[in-house]
Amino acid sequence: MTRYIVPAALALVLVVGGAFWLTRAPSAPEGLPMAAEAQGAEVDTSSVTEMALGDPDAPVTVIEYASFTCPHCASFHTGPFEQIKENYVDTGKVRFIHREVYFDKYGMWASLIARCAGPDRYFGIVDLIYDGQSEWSRAGSDLAIANELRKIGRMAGMDNDRIEACLTDADKLRTLVAWYQENATEHDIEATPSFVIDGEKYSNMGYSDFARILDEKLAGQ
Repeated sequence: MTRYIVPAALALVLVVGGAFWLTRAPSAPEGLPMAAEAQGAEVDTSSVTEMALGDPDAPVTVIEYASFTCPHCASFHTGPFEQIKENYVDTGKVRFIHREVYFDKYGMWASLIARCAGPDRYFGIVDLIYDGQSEWSRAGSDLAIANELRKIGRMAGMDNDRIEACLTDADKLRTLVAWYQENATEHDIEATPSFVIDGEKYSNMGYSDFARILDEKLAGQ
């Protein structure tokens, strides 16, 4: 089902008193960031890379807001998105941007794995995360879920040192959450998946409705 963001969820991010909560387990070499209430300190988000597919000069831009733990987001990604990519992104008509929404620590950890190998490999790792969502997100304990995400990182060709460095990068995660909050506020994002198509917000929809809207936008160029 569609995931809805309540005001409290926007505060469930990272920092308490300027420091990160960490969870540790005997077999985990490093602690992983946990969800906690955020302080109001400003964070410079200029270092965050926008993850996008398609021609930067495409006539229509689509921004998807999605959570890696949202089943409806996984359904969109493995269904309508593939058709949108084939018919609109790969043909130069649409630039597609994927922005992460953080409901929980597991989505945060998945985001760190997805971004770990850089922009060129981001969407390939996103495929693995969404395809395996029902397995890794239900693995059980925090450690079990983290280990499943580590497996995805290794499947994507990253070594253990790189994966651990990404998963424990508290500064990067603090920046990503601040960036997410800025974007969610700007576009009034209340549920996932949500879409902003040339500045206009839409809720989740099937491919036929998506194609109709894209065709209308393209015709108006």
